[in-house]
Amino acid sequence: MSKCVFCGGKAVSKKVTFVYESEDRFFFVKHVPAAVCNKCGEKTYTPKVTEELLKYAKEESKPAKIARVPVFNFAVKTL
Repeated sequence: MSKCVFCGGKAVSKKVTFVYESEDRFFFVKHVPAAVCNKCGEKTYTPKVTEELLKYAKEESKPAKIARVPVFNFAVKTL
């Protein structure tokens, strides 16, 4: 267990889903090792994991699958 760098809570090792968003580009990476704070929920990653995540952002690997996801705009009512 480690200490959260943001709130000082206890961070525990877990597998999480990493979500990336940039303009209209989104991707998800499942089963990513992270230290997750049990107080504030902040996720932190080791430098090695961060390096691997950056490879996904640069599209250096093929996705395991592609999912179709509906996107809603809260600012626009479409009833």
